[in-house]
Amino acid sequence: MTMTRWALVLAGLTGATVAQANVPARPPAVIGRWANPRNTLAVQTGRCADGTLCGRIVWASPQARAEARNAGLPDLVGTQLLRGYHRNRAGIWVGRVFVPDMRRTFSSRIRQETPATLTISGCVVAGLLCKSQVWHRVA
Repeated sequence: MTMTRWALVLAGLTGATVAQANVPARPPAVIGRWANPRNTLAVQTGRCADGTLCGRIVWASPQARAEARNAGLPDLVGTQLLRGYHRNRAGIWVGRVFVPDMRRTFSSRIRQETPATLTISGCVVAGLLCKSQVWHRVA
């Protein structure tokens, strides 16, 4: 093989590597818009400033807004519900969840069951008492 042909082969391989390196990494599947089981809240998940996973309330029903106001939270929309989650292992995220009507934050785990569902658990007493909800993806 001539030097020119080798140079073309190497240039082609290098170009393919650079092109692959420039392809943005797919965001984790947990990023998106999710609704709680009663469809009274919608949360948009995404990256926090520190690179962890967070989620803010982007929509709330009138009933959910009233319950939050009664608990002393003036505006539910914009509240960061999911805080500082990091991937523990494939499909498991560990962080903290804020419960607006209790005005408390609990240790939490998110497991993506299917592309369209998340199970979000909040725990008290060192993880001994936990409550889970299955949230669904919103288009």
